[in-house]
Amino acid sequence: MSNTKNTQESQDSQESRNTSKTNDNQSAKSRPSPMEVLRQARGQLAELTGMEAESVSSFEQTEEGWALEVEVLELERVPDTMSLMASYQVELDAEGQLTGYRRVRRYERGRSDARRPGGR
Repeated sequence: MSNTKNTQESQDSQESRNTSKTNDNQSAKSRPSPMEVLRQARGQLAELTGMEAESVSSFEQTEEGWALEVEVLELERVPDTMSLMASYQVELDAEGQLTGYRRVRRYERGRSDARRPGGR
């Protein structure tokens, strides 16, 4: 009888672990991976602005979701170094849905940032 009881406890314990793993997997599946967030952000920004993202220069997870800075080509010129680029600050919720964006900087592709006091 004690052997039957131990077998039942072992099965219950295994079921509990499987349920826990399933719940962990489901919550992990509901949260997009960082690469999925990057792809979604680029696609959603392109859809809203009509401009393709060239690169993501900043990416971080926030309390509300995600914050990115995305570089886009706004106006193509010849030579290419004179093309106008823009940096957009993009905010996404925890599921990767775009909640807001704004242009924070516009510059020529061949120009570097002006030096700031303190080496920044």
